[in-house]
This record gives sequence, structure tokens and C-alpha cells, in this order.
Amino acid sequence: MSHRLEHLESYFLDVIEGREQTKTAGLLRFFLRQLSRIFALIVQLRLRLYQWGILRPHTLGCQVLSVGNLTVGGTGKTPVVEVFARSLQEQGRKVAILSRGYKRKKPPLSRRLKGWITFEKYGPPPLVVSDGNRLLLDSTVSGDEPYMLASNLPNVAVIVAKNRVNAGQYAIKKLGCDTLILDDGFQYMRLRHRLDIVLVDRTNPFGNRRVLPSGLLREPVRNIRRAGFIFITKSNGDGAEALKQQLREHNPHAEISECRHCPRYVQHVYSGERLPLEHLKGLRVVATSAIAVPKGFEDELERLGAEVLHHQIYADHHRYTQQELIDLINDALHRDADAILTTEKDAVRLPFIERRDLPLYFLRVEIEMLSGSEAFKDWIARICFQ
Repeated sequence: MSHRLEHLESYFLDVIEGREQTKTAGLLRFFLRQLSRIFALIVQLRLRLYQWGILRPHTLGCQVLSVGNLTVGGTGKTPVVEVFARSLQEQGRKVAILSRGYKRKKPPLSRRLKGWITFEKYGPPPLVVSDGNRLLLDSTVSGDEPYMLASNLPNVAVIVAKNRVNAGQYAIKKLGCDTLILDDGFQYMRLRHRLDIVLVDRTNPFGNRRVLPSGLLREPVRNIRRAGFIFITKSNGDGAEALKQQLREHNPHAEISECRHCPRYVQHVYSGERLPLEHLKGLRVVATSAIAVPKGFEDELERLGAEVLHHQIYADHHRYTQQELIDLINDALHRDADAILTTEKDAVRLPFIERRDLPLYFLRVEIEMLSGSEAFKDWIARICFQ
């Protein structure tokens, strides 16, 4: 079933982005555009209801920051959430990251039925991936992004829940947190944000500028005016003046910074052994990824000197099976590869296997500020010491 859904998702992306040029695809694009108009009206109506005070956000009495985007996937949000959480924690804040846990394993049907029958007001209790001291759940239960954040941030709590008001109350009362970061929270208005940080992909800022389902936008571009801080991600250092001008037309007040996702090292998926990036020079590798923009991963490996013999691509957030991993290893051996390379986000979704006849590494990537770094540091200080 999951493979069928992934194929359907890939087909819809091809239709949206114009790669499918059949008559059926053309009719489907027309139908999706009509749905997009309806969706945009609903999104704007919901926003107005909050602005007019008809719908009221919850206030939890602590710092609440949102890190999100206008588009579906592909902006490199997780490393940015990580750097924000680490910066705040190092300045003395007790931080919790609140995530929905996209594509995590759902609770058992019996548990969901019980919630429906008993009319649970706040839904099931939040899942604590990390309490700031211990890693408590695996990626299957929590989702790959929350698990990755919890693994890399040992002193930060990570909580997964659909109802993030409930998750925030738990973080404050049970874990003593005083700063909450909403992971992918730009559209989550039930909880009042002190500040919205929005990420914009330098390489594909707004897709075809249409909202779902005929485009990649979750809401119209003009709504970026709600942002207080804008990160232009995947920058190349050229200043991105044209993109900045577009952003300024919609939001003249937000602070804007450029950053890029910078590789730091490669790490063995199972042993944890770390190797410098120089290890990739001349290395014959088979790559595998299940991320929104796989081409960027392949280009990065080649830029670092690796010879990519083959790139096995799956749908975003695909959860690998043991057989898929065994087949991948066999294929890499047949191609006379030296190693298999994947992303850190994919690594947390790989099943454990006993075979060690070919090393399996992931590429560790961190955020590097290209402009606005001093403003960023000042801004972090203002949050911590206001």
C-alpha cells in the first residue's frame, strides 16, 4: 500500500511540475487548478478568522518561536531548527521542539477508536521523543525528523503531537521548558507565536506560485508578510538580490539572512565512525535518498569528489525495508562500488542489518551563515535576555 501511495505521489508531482504531458495529465492539471482556487479561499478565510478574533490562538506564557515555510518540503528546515534550538539552549534556555511527526507510524486503530468514542478533547497524549536527557523513541514511532533532532540535540526536549497546544503544555508543566520551537509551524495558528521564521529555498523559492494541490505552496506568497525573520536557504553567496527584492515587496520589515547547507563529515550508519570529507575524493559510490530534492544530494557528492555510479531515488520520507537495503548492497557490489552514501534524514529510516561487506555512510550537513550572521546573533540574544 505504501509503495502505491508513493507512486501516486510521484505521479502527481510530475503532473504539477509539467513533466507529464499526456491528455489525461492536462485534464488533471485543469481540475487541480480549480481545487487550488478553493483551497486558497479556505486558507485566507482561516487567516482572517484569526485576525478578526473569531478564532483565538492559545497563549502558554512562554517564548514560542515558529520555524516553517510556504512550500511543501525541500527548504532544508531540519538543520535550521537544530541551529536555533542549540543556540537558544546554549544561551541558557530550556528548549522543547514541538513537531507533528510527519509520516510517523500511526497509533493502533483501537487507540484511535477509543479517542473517537470518548470524544477526547485534546487527542492522544504527546509522544516524548526526548525529555532533554534521554532518547526515548525510535524514528518509526516518532518520525524521522523529530528523531534526527533528538539525536543531535541531547539537551533539548523533542515532543510529537498533532495538537501542539497540548504538547506545549506538557513541555512546560512536565519538563520545565521555557522556550518552545514549533517545527513546521508557520501555518499552525492555534498556538500564539512570538515570532515566525520562514525558510525560502534559493533554488526554487515558490514553485509554480500556485497553492496546493496544483502547486507546492501551502498558502499564497503574499502571506510571507507575517514573517519576522526570513532565511534564504541553499544560497550560493551571490547575494540573491532578485529574490530579496521579491520578498521585500511582500514583507518590507523582516530581517533576511542567507545560509547554505554545508557538509561537515561522513558517518557510518551503524558503527558511528566519522570520516573527513576528503574520504569521498575518488570514492566510487552508490547513492540512495528519499528526500524532496534528491538532485541536490547527488550534486553535493560529486562536488566533494565522489564518483556516483547510481542514485536510487524513493519518494520523500520513504521507509526502507530490509529487502530494499539488501538489494541496494547487492547492486552496489555488482557495480564495484566502494560504499553506499545516503542523507542523514534517510539514515534514521534504514533498518538494521547484519551485513557489513560494504560500508554504508550518511553525509552530515550543518547550516553556515553567509549573510546576516551578526543580526542573527543579536536576534538570538534579544530572545534570550529580553
